[in-house]
Amino acid sequence: MSIQIECLHTGPMRVNTYVVSGGTPGECFVVDPADIRPAVLPYLEEHGLTCTAVLLTHCHYDHILGVARLQKAGAKVYIGEPDARGLFDESHSLAHGIYPVEPCVADVTLRGGEKITPAGIPLDVLATPGHSAGGMCYIYAPEKTAFVGDTIFYENVGRCDLMGGSLIQLRESIRTKLFSLEGDYKLLPGHGGATTLDHERKCNPYMKLSPEEW
Repeated sequence: MSIQIECLHTGPMRVNTYVVSGGTPGECFVVDPADIRPAVLPYLEEHGLTCTAVLLTHCHYDHILGVARLQKAGAKVYIGEPDARGLFDESHSLAHGIYPVEPCVADVTLRGGEKITPAGIPLDVLATPGHSAGGMCYIYAPEKTAFVGDTIFYENVGRCDLMGGSLIQLRESIRTKLFSLEGDYKLLPGHGGATTLDHERKCNPYMKLSPEEW
């Protein structure tokens, strides 16, 4: 199965929101939707797609602003169990009343290790805490593609100084979960450009440091 991935920049922090199709005809899933009106909804309409699932890499406000609207239209919402509270608790989403996060409740909470098939596309779920307590990565093994949220970026890593963050957990998530995947993978992060697993194994400066040096 060959999948189609469209990256749209959404919300006040220009989150990489991914629209993924190619499984069940006419269906797609959306990863980390922020404000969906300017880009996501027109894209779905133009391509005749129905969003049947929303996959969240974590609960921070800039990644969840459009979740409730897609859920009301029929999409099931997936999120890591430790982050589920962030969908309705602004202290956990870090919105703090500044950004209008419409509250909702997850349909599916994840702990890592699950195999899911949103929009007919088989994915493996990796628990990668560190940027947040319930950080998740979604792996499409047939085309060696990983949606990694804010866990890792091009020659950088996610912040670990926010609520639920942990430097030790983030480092271990990258080292023992992502870097242990066999072979090279395309990494699609929550911000900035794509990178590859091989490049980050060789070049990511943070992963060459001890935790004390971060």
